[in-house]
Amino acid sequence: MNGIRAVLKKGDFQRFMAEHKPDIICLQETKAERGQVEIDLPDYEEYWNSALKKGYSGTAIFSKEAPVSVIEGIPADIAKRYNLTDSYGDTTKEGRVLTLEFEGFYVSTVYTPNAKDDLSRIPMRQAWDPAYLEFMKRLQEEKPVIFCGDLNVAHTELDLARPKENEGKKGFTQEERDGLSAYVRAGIVDTFRLREKDNGHYTWWSHWGAARERNVGWRIDYVFASESLVPIIKYARIHPEVMGSDHCPVSLELALQ
Repeated sequence: MNGIRAVLKKGDFQRFMAEHKPDIICLQETKAERGQVEIDLPDYEEYWNSALKKGYSGTAIFSKEAPVSVIEGIPADIAKRYNLTDSYGDTTKEGRVLTLEFEGFYVSTVYTPNAKDDLSRIPMRQAWDPAYLEFMKRLQEEKPVIFCGDLNVAHTELDLARPKENEGKKGFTQEERDGLSAYVRAGIVDTFRLREKDNGHYTWWSHWGAARERNVGWRIDYVFASESLVPIIKYARIHPEVMGSDHCPVSLELALQ
């Protein structure tokens, strides 16, 4: 979500919540602190992890059920081991990760650093991806995990409209793609690909050249889940009809009863 204040002002967020009534909604790139926005959702608990830098990055989770615990960011021991600071800044102070523990699983929302047009942040990606994976693996030792968000990479050629033209460019380098492959090898499943094997399903479109109207897009927003949760996954969907951002929402429904 490209700035929650802008989406609230247009009413898109309120309409989405009223129509879909999600039990849990995870937001990335909120670009705001909790006190900067007024959201009237009495049925939801609010949790925010905002960047120290004003109007930048940030994540939030709204939940109908209060969590057992809340974890802001990547644990310090993991972050230290992978050195998640570069010339652009300290990613651990940018509110990029927020995790809630519930009785049956963890839910984590993540806003992965962008590799940059000149690929100057690929080294950061090669540290960030294994650091976040180590965090998820640590949680998975206790109970299953679900993590979702803007991962800023298309995993396979099926996940963008023009793979040949974009090979080796930001969002489709081998290094970034390998980061996602490592999650899969760790037994964490790309839920959308459990049933949908075709291309043409995207979550982000450029503002240029009527890309969204022509569906020339990228799938860079995902919901991953522990393999043990697969038997109770009813569906994983993409919602391109939902406007208000250059991204669209993705969703997961579990059969918990």
